[in-house]
Amino acid sequence: MPPLCKMNPDDEASSPPSQRGVLDRAAQLLKLLATAGKPGMPLTILSQSTGMANSTVHRLLDNMCAQGMVIQHESTRRYALGPLIFELGLAASPMFDPRKIASPILGKLAEEVGDTVYLTVRSGADAVCIDRQEGPSPVRVLTLDVGSRRPLGLGAGGLAILAFLPESERNGLIQRLARCEPHYAGHSVEPLTAAVAECRRNGYALIRNKVNPGVSAVGVPVLNSFDQSFAAISIAAIDARMPADRIAMLANILQRHARLIRHKLSEMVHLVSV
Repeated sequence: MPPLCKMNPDDEASSPPSQRGVLDRAAQLLKLLATAGKPGMPLTILSQSTGMANSTVHRLLDNMCAQGMVIQHESTRRYALGPLIFELGLAASPMFDPRKIASPILGKLAEEVGDTVYLTVRSGADAVCIDRQEGPSPVRVLTLDVGSRRPLGLGAGGLAILAFLPESERNGLIQRLARCEPHYAGHSVEPLTAAVAECRRNGYALIRNKVNPGVSAVGVPVLNSFDQSFAAISIAAIDARMPADRIAMLANILQRHARLIRHKLSEMVHLVSV
């Protein structure tokens, strides 16, 4: 795995240690471990990807292991997310988790279209899959696991979220992704900018054979009360099930369901605030 955009080592050496700096670095490591899943990630890759010294990473990981935030597999010596992260996620889910509203809607949608439906939410410069509903199609495409994380713009859901962010924020993220993310390494901002423009023009994102060969996905944003994207729903299927006319049909269906999710979430927020 190529390194992410690194900090300047001189900055790390010259900056006085602070609680804010420790938390920022710990958060960097936790986000990386979230991309690795159950197998985890070795210390050397964590160090390369963050630009932190091995000794700094080792010290932070030791502290997080002691708190249960991280575990180390004995057989591979790789690090992975620990049980405390799961417990904290459960505690926070009633406040931040749209699945309670979205899951029944997406379950019916998966039955209707026959293919796999995903719900992703924005987390900084990433899109995180928080729900997956499988349709009855005999050929199922499972491109994302619940909890997996990708840079915005890489998949259909992430591209839909990126495209419907406020312009100034969107442009800054495009520059950052093109400069820092390994998935975009060596590419200029133009292809991502063009994909965002096409998504905004069509009202949906289309990804063909970009992330997984032989797989196409279409996604639309879920907007908040300010008409800004915070989540997306998408459908993935083998290319044979994604001719142009069906893509247009799926996009319309997704847009209708995204509006329904937005409406029900707004109702829920109103009830909580009363």
